[in-house]
Amino acid sequence: MTGNELIEAVATQQGATKSDVKKIIDAALAAIADAAARGEEVSIAGFGKFKVKQSAAREGKNPRTGEPMTIPASRKVGFQPAKALKDKVNC
Repeated sequence: MTGNELIEAVATQQGATKSDVKKIIDAALAAIADAAARGEEVSIAGFGKFKVKQSAAREGKNPRTGEPMTIPASRKVGFQPAKALKDKVNC
């Protein structure tokens, strides 16, 4: 499902205009991204949690040359689905 398909599905289900739904979804995603940038966890009941995970620096290989290199530490956003979402997917 693409972003436009999601907007259309929500607009149809709620009887709202696509432009209004797009604004709401964009605002919700921006709020999640802003919280993640601050290192905060975002929990949506019945859906799941977005968590920021710290990845330590590690040694790796350059895929082109095969030479060893250091992969720098970084922060990554992970998603942990809620039980209700897991149950819906696995029914």
